[in-house]
Amino acid sequence: MPVNNSSSPLPGDDPTGLQAFAVLLRAMNAEFNRIAHDFAQAQGLHLTDVLALIAILDADTDDGPMTPGRLREQLSLTSGAVTACIDRLEKTGHIQRVRAVDDRRVVHLHYAPAARRVASDYFRPLAHSTAAACDRFTTDELAVVVRFLAEMNRQLTLLSR
Repeated sequence: MPVNNSSSPLPGDDPTGLQAFAVLLRAMNAEFNRIAHDFAQAQGLHLTDVLALIAILDADTDDGPMTPGRLREQLSLTSGAVTACIDRLEKTGHIQRVRAVDDRRVVHLHYAPAARRVASDYFRPLAHSTAAACDRFTTDELAVVVRFLAEMNRQLTLLSR
């Protein structure tokens, strides 16, 4: 991958210090929140619904299908709030509730294929921007970024337990 060293410097006197990381991570988080809020509004959803969609999407690839109980825990919602969220997402065609084959008492939540296409179309510019940013780094540099982000996520998860 080509390297472009003309990227703007990190903020602060110490470009690899905690302050610089904090500023950049807050800015990126604010932009992700803005994009998620815009998607929520465009789809007639609440921001919590978008967070639920992300959790359902990620669960399908990582930990098996999402369940209402796991979603409640992950989003720190009451059972009533998660039920209302799931009802909205199902009513708008974003998710499907499917009973587990081996235990009909268990409900799995799946991102509906048509809704995946809507999200994919909406977030395509973000995917292109991510690819453009990645093109500015070598594979080895990106491996370090991935390690850093994975460790940040692990540390943040530890904070919430």
